[in-house]
Amino acid sequence: MMTHNLIRIHEKPYSCKVCGLTFSTKGSLKRHMMTHTHEKPYFCEVCGSAFSQKHNLTIHMRTHTGENPYKCVICASAFSTRSSLERHMKIHTGEKPYSCETCGSAFSLKSYLKQHTQTHTGEKPYACKICGSEFSSDSDLKRHIRTHTGDKLYSCQVCGLAFSLKFSLKNHQRIHTGEKPYSCEVCGFASAHKSYIRIHMRTHTGEKPYKCEVCLSTFAERGHLTTHMKTHDSEKPYACKTCTLSFSRKHNLISHMMKHTGEQPYSCEVCGSAFSQKLSLKRHMRTHTGEKPFKCDVCDSAFSQKINLKAHMRTHTGEKPYNCVACVTAFSRKSSLKRHMKTHNV
Repeated sequence: MMTHNLIRIHEKPYSCKVCGLTFSTKGSLKRHMMTHTHEKPYFCEVCGSAFSQKHNLTIHMRTHTGENPYKCVICASAFSTRSSLERHMKIHTGEKPYSCETCGSAFSLKSYLKQHTQTHTGEKPYACKICGSEFSSDSDLKRHIRTHTGDKLYSCQVCGLAFSLKFSLKNHQRIHTGEKPYSCEVCGFASAHKSYIRIHMRTHTGEKPYKCEVCLSTFAERGHLTTHMKTHDSEKPYACKTCTLSFSRKHNLISHMMKHTGEQPYSCEVCGSAFSQKLSLKRHMRTHTGEKPFKCDVCDSAFSQKINLKAHMRTHTGEKPYNCVACVTAFSRKSSLKRHMKTHNV
């Protein structure tokens, strides 16, 4: 009888008339047929997403509930699906059976290899029907589509904010937990975001990859270049109603207004000093931490502020950009010129 049951398990008497695949049960064939008919009878009551199988709806609901029933026994990471856990386990085993024939890179999953090979071929077979953007993977296209639909499937259970990408929710949750898993190997600076560490490292390396095409000034951050470009743009639509000064950015006007109101919303948790701008507080904190990220390439002197390094460099270059209008004496620092001007009673 046991032998007879084993034989029946491997029998597949139910055939799909569309593609020819065979199945051992009538229910399996019925579920398979939905891949041809595109029937999706199972609906999510939260976001309206539809699925052809009840099992897929169950897995999807975990994106709303945050349930992660599959746990890694090595590092305690948790996942919503068994396949995600299986992929994760290869991080610990180091198993990478799929190799690229072009460059030799190895991958733990066949799908990773397939996506990688497209970096060599330039192939982007997944196109957005709305804007025409092309992507190398189906998952990248799906994430992109949400920028058009506005779908935000991932919600924070603490504050209710919703996000279109799962990793965006994960990054956001660190605001609540205070977790800062990424740290600088040079000075120990820690951050909740890996991208911030990459930007921070430029304070050590001096790298400035963003260049102004007008004056060739370089910057470590794209945002700093964007701000700088406003100096070349004569348009200043944001006007101060108190003193008539105008600004190219609304943020600069808001910061300026605090000079009139006396508002200082940024406070030092160490000594209680208050500042009108967040950047001023950041510079002040270095007086407590002793951090001196700006280093001289000539003599290894270090400074807490970039402007101090710039002034110091003039001791090496001999540059004296501040000239006395009365006697033409030149100085390397503006403060030195001011002191000198008092000898002329100016």
